[in-house]
Amino acid sequence: MSAKPSVLVLGATGFTGKLITKYLASHRDSAAFTLALGARSKARLDELVANLDLGTAVQLHVVDVTSPAQLDEVVASVTVVINTVGPFWTWGTPVVNACVRHGIHYVDLTGETPWIKRVINMFHYSATKTGAIIVPSSGFDSVPADIINFLASKTLREFSNEPVDIDTSVSAYVLKGGVSGGTISTGLTGLTIPKNERRMASFEYSLSPALGAPPLPRRLVHRLFLPDTRRTLIGAFYFMSPTNRALVQRSWGLFETESQKDRTLPHYGPAFKYDEFMVTGGPVSAVLLTLGMVIGFGAFMISPLRWFLQKLLPKSGEGPSPSVQKNGFLKVTNITTAVASPARPAPLQVKTIMTGQGDPGYSLTAVLISEAALSLALTPTDKLPPLARRGGVLTPATALGDLYVERLVASGRVTFESKIVSTEVMLPRLATPGR
Repeated sequence: MSAKPSVLVLGATGFTGKLITKYLASHRDSAAFTLALGARSKARLDELVANLDLGTAVQLHVVDVTSPAQLDEVVASVTVVINTVGPFWTWGTPVVNACVRHGIHYVDLTGETPWIKRVINMFHYSATKTGAIIVPSSGFDSVPADIINFLASKTLREFSNEPVDIDTSVSAYVLKGGVSGGTISTGLTGLTIPKNERRMASFEYSLSPALGAPPLPRRLVHRLFLPDTRRTLIGAFYFMSPTNRALVQRSWGLFETESQKDRTLPHYGPAFKYDEFMVTGGPVSAVLLTLGMVIGFGAFMISPLRWFLQKLLPKSGEGPSPSVQKNGFLKVTNITTAVASPARPAPLQVKTIMTGQGDPGYSLTAVLISEAALSLALTPTDKLPPLARRGGVLTPATALGDLYVERLVASGRVTFESKIVSTEVMLPRLATPGR
């Protein structure tokens, strides 16, 4: 292994892989790590190096993820693997296997819940023995959902000077961006996953080590009241909600299980329930958007229509234009409500906002996953959050925590704001003697 930590971008010549490579090559900490690029084609790797003017400092690896020997040789030589080779159900398992066996850290951008469930079952225990930290869903799927809950819980804890159990957490998404051929391919691959595995992954808490409270009821029209502005956000079903919720529930379960040994450790509490939606202009547009998604998903279930739609949608390697990537954005507004208690007659609530500059699924994802990888590569193990020090299949919140938030803010592309918004509770508590 090189003297400096090394970060391998696997699938570097793909659409998202190129964006990640470009971001890392010009990173503010580029002198602190070695950048390695992996792909099946040497010619395409050379072309990428030339187009980005990377010079000779970057390491190049010709590697086919279907070759265990090639994977072993490359993975064992680096510190962290950023895997962009999807669909992960088809190509991801051998990469995780190699990382776990060699004790190498791993991040990816998957949103494939059935595959994450398989990886947890296959590798979580082994990873705790080798020290490998495996963090799926470290991109747009599902960092915003996961980190915003982590921050809301932290705000409650700091305000109260003790852990505070959460009742509900609801996020409202506003975003602008495009879609790539890789995303389309992943969606189509999902239809080939055995029905039983899809069904098992669709259960609430399917990724969690513990079973939590029943979820919030499903709605055709979602509403989220903002106590500080007296506004109500209205919206529709968000198509990534099942994936994001499953990942957040894993964070909940990992935190909750750990805190059973010591309730002063961060945790969300046994009553925790999470939901999210896409903001629309009003209830009518919310209903129309939901119906449109139902019709669209239904069309993909019909073979002739699926064949026709594939002809119209982006192909593998294609994605949003540079202008779409630059002008895209993300804003997530979350209201988290604490469990009621005799000491708090009014609900204690936190408003947390995350914003991101760039197309959420691509340009911004390159930032999210790169900073996740660098959090692992550039941080001594004893400075990582407690769960990460033991290794395992974790989540962005449980593996990276505060240091990840700090890196994202330092990137200049992501902002966070988290504050108590129930002033009727805050003011009396601040006036309490000795507090």
